[in-house]
Amino acid sequence: MSLPRPAARLTPEARTTAFYFTYFMGPGAAVVFLPIWLSEKGISTEQIGLINAVPVLVILLLNLVVGRLADKASDWRQVIVIGALIAGIVPIGLFFVNEFWGILLFWTLCSLPVGAVGPVLDAATMRMTRRNGSDFGTIRAWGTVGYMLFNALTGFLVVWYGSVIFVPLFVGLAMLRAALSLQLPAFRAPPGQPTVAAVQPAAGKLLDIVVRPWFFLPLVGFAMVFGTHIFLNGFGALLWKAQGIPENIIGPLIALGSASEAAMMFIWRRFGGRVSARHMILLSAVATVLRWIAMAFAPPVPVLVALQLTHGITFAIGYLGCVHFIANWTSEDIAAETQSLFTVVQQVMSVVALITFGWLIGLFGNYAYFFAALAAFLGALCIWASLQMMQPRDARAGPP
Repeated sequence: MSLPRPAARLTPEARTTAFYFTYFMGPGAAVVFLPIWLSEKGISTEQIGLINAVPVLVILLLNLVVGRLADKASDWRQVIVIGALIAGIVPIGLFFVNEFWGILLFWTLCSLPVGAVGPVLDAATMRMTRRNGSDFGTIRAWGTVGYMLFNALTGFLVVWYGSVIFVPLFVGLAMLRAALSLQLPAFRAPPGQPTVAAVQPAAGKLLDIVVRPWFFLPLVGFAMVFGTHIFLNGFGALLWKAQGIPENIIGPLIALGSASEAAMMFIWRRFGGRVSARHMILLSAVATVLRWIAMAFAPPVPVLVALQLTHGITFAIGYLGCVHFIANWTSEDIAAETQSLFTVVQQVMSVVALITFGWLIGLFGNYAYFFAALAAFLGALCIWASLQMMQPRDARAGPP
């Protein structure tokens, strides 16, 4: 299928940045108010966990297929645009559902196309920026800025207009994202143009690289760390509300984490090449353990502010380390498929986290964060084991 491409008035990086800016706006609004909106409809914490987990479960069944199709297409752009257009239409169904099964169905259908093309977008953008000598982190950071904007804004909108604003807001943001997808550039290298693996010749087949424990273990380890962040996304607002924190404070608190993430992505290029990718991933895991231990004690707002500012370390550094790590060791022929595999591993951990923590919160409340800290510690051990198997050869973020 051939989709029309826009005239080259802006650079490919600028057009991709514009799309990233809208890509996470809907999730940014949802993380603030979805659990509260669901709770107001009489949905239990266990059911909220399922509503968050089932879309992830369905997406992980399709990610590798979508990644493989994207790699076989003439350009990754085609799959990204189709996914964004579908995701712009389906959320309209949320206007017509009010009970658990209906919400579960439409929330799953809303999440599916966006989640499936996310790894393709990351892989395509990484390849484009490496070829053009631009910075992936800066482009990706604008996605976090869009997410952060609606973290903060949604809290105020809910206070002003009540829960009735959530669905129209989410649908409008999905349509905006779909519109911006139409101006995306071509991502793949022109025919005959060589591509470069950063350190050694890149693997050309997915199986060739994933069977190497030193390659797979860091991705599994960070996926465990990522799963614990899903705990915060799925239940953080609900726990904070139970602590008596007002909704107009919850939004800015979540936005602080996003601000920290964006800031780290903006400055990544200044130091990312000085430390190996796996050391950066390990740093994020250790910081995550400490963050969740502190969160378990239901700290007051000033302490929560400080903890939210560590998000740039606990998530952004690990995420960027993984994306660079994958790009260094794979060719363009399997770029989207390998990134999709990494996402599948994250989603498996996310499903486990959402279902498990939904149950643990019912038993332990805020102390469920201790279990999140334990999971992040196990992830750190996986990354450390990889470093023992194969030490980085120099201090750049590219080597294994």
